[in-house]
Amino acid sequence: MAEKKPFKPSRQMWSKKFTYDYWMESTGVPIITGFFIDDLRTAKLGWWEERGVNTAFIQLLGQEGVSSTRLSEVPAGETTKPLKFALDEVVYVIDGRGLTTVWYDGSSVKKSFEWQQHSMFVIPHGMHHTFSNMQGDKNVRLLHYSYLPLGLSAVPDPDYFFNNPLSTPGDMSEQQEYYSEAKMINMDQVDEALGLRYYWYGNFFPDMKAWSKLDANERRGAGGKSVYIQFPNSEVSAHMSVFSPLTYKKAHRHGPGRAIVIPAGEGYSIMWEEGKEKIVCPWHECSMLVPPNKWFHQHFNAGGGPARYLALHPPMQFHGHAEKIEDRAKDQIEYPDEDPFIRKKFEEELAKRGVKSIMPAEAYSNRDYEWSKSMGKQ
Repeated sequence: MAEKKPFKPSRQMWSKKFTYDYWMESTGVPIITGFFIDDLRTAKLGWWEERGVNTAFIQLLGQEGVSSTRLSEVPAGETTKPLKFALDEVVYVIDGRGLTTVWYDGSSVKKSFEWQQHSMFVIPHGMHHTFSNMQGDKNVRLLHYSYLPLGLSAVPDPDYFFNNPLSTPGDMSEQQEYYSEAKMINMDQVDEALGLRYYWYGNFFPDMKAWSKLDANERRGAGGKSVYIQFPNSEVSAHMSVFSPLTYKKAHRHGPGRAIVIPAGEGYSIMWEEGKEKIVCPWHECSMLVPPNKWFHQHFNAGGGPARYLALHPPMQFHGHAEKIEDRAKDQIEYPDEDPFIRKKFEEELAKRGVKSIMPAEAYSNRDYEWSKSMGKQ
């Protein structure tokens, strides 16, 4: 059992240790650090008496002070204690099948909805909720994502955010609609930076591993397609990119705090701070990584099928500038300009698997190369 420690933040000028860090440490629960997690399904957890669940905090390099990720486990056939959280929280189902029930203070109306592995949904701020494991033979494992580090920096009191007795008014009739499948919203005009024409709006996405409602997003290369997601009445957002086997995306960089989970595929990512050593992060289904602030990173599909990566976004203030047209020249590396190591490494990784790259030769010489024509020939 994890040992709870006194919560006594130590204030120092310019310290990069935040109230959230002291709070995590006070729980006695395991904290997973590093550049990436090989498999969220098997990461080691510890008992959290206060919540009555096995759990582990995740703080990969690049999340510090911005975003919170945490794993929790619900035993077979059991239901978690009711919890009220003051912030919007994205929940991604790493493994298992179950049921979530949500309700507002003083309301006799509750909403329950079912989920499965690779479902994604949001618990709106101020709602009470429980998670139930509908399986009788295995645990459920969930990934939780929120902006709690920023919240605790503004109000350094955990009790303000968890089970606060302050009544939170809400309308359950509104949530009834949101917990149905998400809806497509056409944009008034095409996003010039990403070339996107629409996004999806909703609280519940049934299976990100199979989600097929995608829009072209060729500016990152590899003939990729994406789905951009906005959660109702929230500044929390996300996107998922899908790209072809035996290809790789262009290197780019942005702000901190973006948690990337792999719903499907096999490959690796390379991350590096400009002018410094490159870090290789292998991944497969249920791996996770976080690109550190302003580090270039690049995703490689070394498998035989399409690869998917789901990015849970930090607040807009931390997005950086990589999505803006005027900044792309400094925040995205085109194929003709990339370090020769990138292409050499990719070909070596594919050779280990007995396959070859299908990256078009012209992509390495023509910055205006049209991926749509190439991928249409595959």
